[in-house]
Amino acid sequence: MRALLTGGAGFVGSHLADALLQRGHPVTVVDDLSTGSIANIAHLKGTPGFSYVIDTIMKEPLTAELVDGADVVFHLAAAVGVKRIIESPVQTIETNVRGTEIVLAEASKKSRLVVIFSTSEVYGKSTDVPFREDADLVMGSTFKRRWAYACSKAIDEFLALAYWRERGLPVVIARLFNTVGPRQTGQYGMVIPNFVQQALAGRPIRVFGDGQQTRSFTYVGDVVHALVGLAGESRAVGQVFNIGNPEEISMLELADRVKRVTGSSSPIELVPYDEAYGPGFEDMRRRVPDIRKIRELIGYEPTVGLDEILARVVEHLRHQPETVKL
Repeated sequence: MRALLTGGAGFVGSHLADALLQRGHPVTVVDDLSTGSIANIAHLKGTPGFSYVIDTIMKEPLTAELVDGADVVFHLAAAVGVKRIIESPVQTIETNVRGTEIVLAEASKKSRLVVIFSTSEVYGKSTDVPFREDADLVMGSTFKRRWAYACSKAIDEFLALAYWRERGLPVVIARLFNTVGPRQTGQYGMVIPNFVQQALAGRPIRVFGDGQQTRSFTYVGDVVHALVGLAGESRAVGQVFNIGNPEEISMLELADRVKRVTGSSSPIELVPYDEAYGPGFEDMRRRVPDIRKIRELIGYEPTVGLDEILARVVEHLRHQPETVKL
């Protein structure tokens, strides 16, 4: 199976590249490095079957050529992170929607399987927890920039399913819930690397809002295992799957666990949403996946718990020079 990974120099993409190559599948990565990093894939240079292109999927002739040489496209390229979304809503919408449109159009010409990376953000303000794949999506006002990312990824899902129904393009949609692990950066607002970096540097651990909002975190290795499984399962085509860990934790408790794991004396500081993201920011209180669908299809179960996730992230970030510069 020849795999093309758009956005493959990012956090999840680089781990997926590792896994595919270890299984003997040739991998090509294309990434414009807007949020990815060449450091994430530097260790793969010279590996048999691995190649990479530093460029954008917005160049249709390039994307057409890369898709033509693949059997499956893992479409990860997207604007990510709450901070980036708030600061650059135009780029978020254009990158996520137009980029997906180009990938689907080129894949359709060759009937290539496309795995679309979506997000738990599409559930929006729904309170019907745990979230099921067939549940209603509840979006906020268009005046709230917070929801631009969720809406753009929902459009990606609609478009992918339309290509499947109307043109027979094989697609699989994966909704990821807070994937974490080594190589993830806190630069774009990712909570665990931010908490860990703050703790290691002895700075206040900044918890936004009242800290009672809860999330569930999934180790990147478990996510990659699920993605490879879905790509190899014909019954997954035309379907949407949650990939996550139902274990739930509040942000205050998470900050306390990070302090404990790092041995830090950092104080925990509550920061109002308006101060962190600007006036009128909206957030969801809980975000927890129902994983019965993927469990029944491919036997997926998360294997790495939160304490082990934190230990691995701490070990990784202790050796990153930028940690001590905060």
